[in-house]
Amino acid sequence: MLIYGLNTCSICKNAIKALEAEGNDVTFRDIRAEPLSESELEALIVEFGDRLVDRSSNDYRALNDWLKNSEADAQIAARPKVMARPVIQHQEKWYLGWDDAVQDALLG
Repeated sequence: MLIYGLNTCSICKNAIKALEAEGNDVTFRDIRAEPLSESELEALIVEFGDRLVDRSSNDYRALNDWLKNSEADAQIAARPKVMARPVIQHQEKWYLGWDDAVQDALLG
């Protein structure tokens, strides 16, 4: 199981803790320390579209007008913290966030 997020994100930490408690082997990747490649970002955009950008975050609001009007991949490449998180890959499926639906799908 692979989780993309930020090491300072409390939601990411909660997801990792819960998934490991269920016996999952979790690999975490901090997207700020190790940015997504173009192909990785493209795959996530195909999967989630504009939902991949957290438009309610302070980091998104701090983007300049040009970036706000850019595509999601440009926004995330310029400022990785605007990516909604966590992004979880389990087997061949992708999950975005850590809401009840994601928890129901991934936890016993």
